[in-house]
Amino acid sequence: MRNYDLTPLYRSAIGFDRLAQLAEHAASNKGNSGYPPYNIESLKDNRYRITMAVAGFTMDELDITSEGEKLVVKGIKVAEDKSRKYLYQGIAERGFERTFQLADYVTVTGADLENGLLNIELQREIPEALKPRKIEIGKSRVLESE
Repeated sequence: MRNYDLTPLYRSAIGFDRLAQLAEHAASNKGNSGYPPYNIESLKDNRYRITMAVAGFTMDELDITSEGEKLVVKGIKVAEDKSRKYLYQGIAERGFERTFQLADYVTVTGADLENGLLNIELQREIPEALKPRKIEIGKSRVLESE
């Protein structure tokens, strides 16, 4: 695996430190496994959905936290049923923690669990001050110096 030194970016760019942190996080992978599998969909303009396959988890065993630009989804299995004797266990019942980096102004609007799939709805809400606006062309006032 290659290591990239992003120090020059920190020295010469103002306000891009979050971008550099995202690049470092993506490059490091920090031991994230592919469990649980998930999809990220773009639904409509500025609306998204994360769908995670969480077979075997109940609503009480799942925790979703949105903090700043991070979305953390945790699955915490309660004590397993010792009375069961598996010949083969293909459904993973281990806990997990999956972190997603959210872009600016993306918020979680809801979540539901149905048929073993956890759906998390997200929406980007751009503030009015940052939206494009039409500038009318008209007579400009020239300030006259006295």
